[in-house]
Amino acid sequence: MRSRYSAFVLANEEYLLATWHPTKRPNSITFDTNQKWLGLKIVEATSTGATTAEVEFIARYRIGGGSAARLHERSRFVKEADRWWYVDGDIRA
Repeated sequence: MRSRYSAFVLANEEYLLATWHPTKRPNSITFDTNQKWLGLKIVEATSTGATTAEVEFIARYRIGGGSAARLHERSRFVKEADRWWYVDGDIRA
């Protein structure tokens, strides 16, 4: 999760797409050049099975000179061929 956050901070589309499960991977990612990421907090990381896990996180950001906002998500991951893949996530309020 931390590496994917870092990839968002750096607008590293190649890495993000490479870590997204092929069945859920978008064709491309659009980054907002006015968005500045401010920090990541891992709320909980849970093994949900032998090859599945979930990570709940809060990522703070600011767009332009606006006030800070946050993305609160519970992400799902799956392990295949000794590699963890981001599958999808649910946005939390």
